[in-house]
Amino acid sequence: MLSSEDFEALVVEAVASMPEQILGYLRNVAITVELWPTPAHLARSRVGPGYTLFGLYEGIPLIRRDSGYNLVPPDRITIFQGPIEQVFRTPDAIREQVRKTVLHEIAHHFGFDEREIRDLGY
Repeated sequence: MLSSEDFEALVVEAVASMPEQILGYLRNVAITVELWPTPAHLARSRVGPGYTLFGLYEGIPLIRRDSGYNLVPPDRITIFQGPIEQVFRTPDAIREQVRKTVLHEIAHHFGFDEREIRDLGY
């Protein structure tokens, strides 16, 4: 298991690898790492039995924001270290899954739904 600092560094690396055009749209978004999803995370994500939650986006996607969007708390992207390390065992596999998970959750921020994201390979 990676230290929390090493895992967080993988998340930072994944975000930093994004093109500047995308990073410019990540205003008012907090990206955090937690060890495991809570029952509330699982309920909000509507993860069904037999599925694992690697990340969660909570907020208002960019495509649903209008002129009344102001003074709201930041959207939140949470990456879950425990499930990723439980499924992916090698450092390279963990790094790649962290990257895919970060991109997956950022896609939700842009308004993509699960089907669209899966069609893109994330």
